[in-house]
Amino acid sequence: MADKGLIVSVSGPSGVGKGTVLKRVSEMIEQKWPGRASYSISATTRNPRPGETDGVEYHFRTKEEFEEMIRTGEIIEYDQYVGNYYGTPAAPLAEKVSQGKIVLCDITIEGSLAIEKKFGVDSVIIMLLPPSYAELEARLKGRGTEDDAKVSARLAKAREEIARAGEFEYAVQNNEVEQAAADIMKIIESEMLKTARQIQTIKNLE
Repeated sequence: MADKGLIVSVSGPSGVGKGTVLKRVSEMIEQKWPGRASYSISATTRNPRPGETDGVEYHFRTKEEFEEMIRTGEIIEYDQYVGNYYGTPAAPLAEKVSQGKIVLCDITIEGSLAIEKKFGVDSVIIMLLPPSYAELEARLKGRGTEDDAKVSARLAKAREEIARAGEFEYAVQNNEVEQAAADIMKIIESEMLKTARQIQTIKNLE
């Protein structure tokens, strides 16, 4: 078994199905490597809601703490929503990799590229593509949560994002969830065989 973990960062346009596919990938990882699947946990400056625990739903931080994390480069990528910061902290990802975890991230394009830059061989970045723009439009309209103008704006944004697929190591098309998850698992299995993640295995041969 490989001794070192891996960050698997998946990006793609709104409506492409990242959350659903990654949930299935997590199940597949647990079947092959029990106890090694993990999710990236965001940091936020919003207050915990009843029942939420620091380090479980979010890493809860004050505005001052979060801005210091931005200044020191501890936050890989971040955004603001309704007056609160949300972002991806680097230290928990590094810790999980050292523990041999396979960490799944559903993140923006800039976030994935930042992860690749910071973690190098300890990460793999994947662009999740829709079957077609027509199918993506149907999925967005099927949500029933946005008017036609917002759907059109999301489609325009999707075209911009997909045009950047060449910046990613891999591209997986989500025609069907099971197949897309299986394709991502193939990538993970290949990455886990890299010598950089087999150091302990190699040492154990002596």
